[in-house]
Amino acid sequence: MKNVLLINGAKAFGFSEAKLSASLCQVAFDTLSENGFKVEQTIIDEGYEPKTEVEKILRADIIIFQVQGFWMNAPWIVWEYFAKVFQEGAGVLFANDGRSRSDASKKYGSGGLCQDKKFMISWTWNAPEEAFTDKNQFFGGVGIDGVGISIMKTLEFLGMKALKTFACYDVHKENQGEKYLKDYKEHILSEIVKGAK
Repeated sequence: MKNVLLINGAKAFGFSEAKLSASLCQVAFDTLSENGFKVEQTIIDEGYEPKTEVEKILRADIIIFQVQGFWMNAPWIVWEYFAKVFQEGAGVLFANDGRSRSDASKKYGSGGLCQDKKFMISWTWNAPEEAFTDKNQFFGGVGIDGVGISIMKTLEFLGMKALKTFACYDVHKENQGEKYLKDYKEHILSEIVKGAK
């Protein structure tokens, strides 16, 4: 698994300039390139061609999505990307929704054709980690993957398998940019580089 597609789905909006997301993408690109991976990139907010994106996905062994927590989910440009690119990829990225005619109540979400691919999500949130992990806090202890289940299930619908999620918390209130970048490099080395050897 040596081909990686790095997708920056961050959106500069309001007080968020999306600079941390860009820096995290650069860390991913540099770390993977230095370790022999071929890395392609898409910056959603700079524009893309759906057909070209389908081709990139088909070439990739691993797809990394860099996203901000934006009103409890990924920014709208990420969902527009999914809608346009996955529609273009119908019949190539997924065959159907997986259900059989004999029992339409079962096997929904099993029609993906990307069974040999993995994905990883890297989040930035302006919320403390405890908001996700403590059952008495805002997200009720469901964790980062519980909050991000919609984006995870969208990718699993295509048949992809999840690698461990990375997250930066309190990104505006706790300015720890250098620590985030160092931690992300270690995460990529652990989750992707070591796993490919």
